[in-house]
Amino acid sequence: MSTADPATLPAAAPPATKRLSGQLGAGSIVFMVVAAAAPLTVIGGGFPIAALLGNGAGVPAMFAIGGVILLLFAVGLSTMSRYVNRPGAFFTYVGYGLGRPAGLAAAWLAMLTYTTIQIAVYGFLGLTLRGWVEQQTGLALPWWAWALALVAVVGVLGYRHVELSAKVLGVLLVAEVGIVLVLSAVILVQGGADGISGSSFTPSVMMSGTPALALMFCMAGFIGFESTAIFRDEARDPERTIPLATYAAVAIIAVFYTFTSWALVQGWGDGFTEEIQTDYEGFIGTTAARYLGGAGAEIVTVLLMTSLFACVLSFHNVITRYQHSMAHASLMPGALGRVHASHESPHTSSLVQTGTAGLFMVAFAVLGLDPYLEVFTWFSGVATFAIVILMALTCLAVIVYLVRGRISAGIWRTWVAPGLGLLGLVAITVILFINFPMLLGDVDAAGAPRFGALTIAFLVVIAAFPVLGLVQAYVLRRRRPEAYANVIDNISE
Repeated sequence: MSTADPATLPAAAPPATKRLSGQLGAGSIVFMVVAAAAPLTVIGGGFPIAALLGNGAGVPAMFAIGGVILLLFAVGLSTMSRYVNRPGAFFTYVGYGLGRPAGLAAAWLAMLTYTTIQIAVYGFLGLTLRGWVEQQTGLALPWWAWALALVAVVGVLGYRHVELSAKVLGVLLVAEVGIVLVLSAVILVQGGADGISGSSFTPSVMMSGTPALALMFCMAGFIGFESTAIFRDEARDPERTIPLATYAAVAIIAVFYTFTSWALVQGWGDGFTEEIQTDYEGFIGTTAARYLGGAGAEIVTVLLMTSLFACVLSFHNVITRYQHSMAHASLMPGALGRVHASHESPHTSSLVQTGTAGLFMVAFAVLGLDPYLEVFTWFSGVATFAIVILMALTCLAVIVYLVRGRISAGIWRTWVAPGLGLLGLVAITVILFINFPMLLGDVDAAGAPRFGALTIAFLVVIAAFPVLGLVQAYVLRRRRPEAYANVIDNISE
């Protein structure tokens, strides 16, 4: 592939869509993408599972390693955002670096990623809210009823201007981060259970158990940070705002996860492993009750629900903008590219996303799926695998784009950081593939992963989405060359 003069390309048909606009600063974007990572959800749910199935007290080090790999990835992502002035993140960057067919494959894989993580969290949120309301009021409704109600609330917020969502997410994010930091501070001030120790970061503890599984679960906690580029058209100063927001999001998430998970380990000391094994589902609440009392435990429970809500709201905004970008690139119906006259939001795309989420909840209810063991576990597993593949492809695309275009971005930004990030992400992809059955609970009698019917079915689904993108690319190129040229401007295969 080589960079072509725009004049040599077929003229792109004027899109029947409208660009988004806004004045979002780096802070607002960081709020939305960090909220998508759902910090309290990860610390209260992902961290205990990573410790139980992975390397126990060594999980904080895995969060740190994951953060370093993604910071390297962010260097390339941020560098490319300065030269590619279009929203769309993965599919845009992969398309510019590896060509339109690869870009379309990435687009559909990204849609799978964000859709599956959102519906997974809806299941968990519906389950959590059902239990809390029943405990407080005695009202017993099925989990899917609460999930559908939340789909409607998210739909209303997503329909309106993105700055309203940013404000809601900002308040919820400050609250959930605040309570975990307070809990961590109280643990450390009291000296933990057996004194303060840095053993979590020693080689013997880091390599205990199954560190590969721990790293796999920790990487899932970062899903969403890369979506900063999706808000490019709504950023105040995109050349400055998007890179700043990307670096800030990765650093904040990595430091928060590493510090708070380490503090929680200190809260149980030598009894951490036993506590995780006996109470991993209620670990965060039990720890809060131990150090903050009953009131503190209740606050944590409520904020866990708001954390989950912030997560689905943020991913709703991400998906609607992905659909909007794809519509603008002639990959989805033009109606999805419409922008509301007063709210300046992709309102049609938001309505479609709300309807899609609602249909999934109804389908899960009809099928009788368990909201945690099946909906949350299965679909978050799919999202984790897909997002790491997308990041690896993006790293490769960044290197190819900068080198092929002879862009003087410096050896660090062009080769070193993206190259190291690519190696790390490829390694994690291999680990995820080998252990993917564990995410789905597809194990043999000894607890070892097996590639049974369930695993194969999900792998086929994951493979089908990028194949759909490739087929769409070749069909467009043959039947609608003007639409194909509009997919990604100023490149050739």
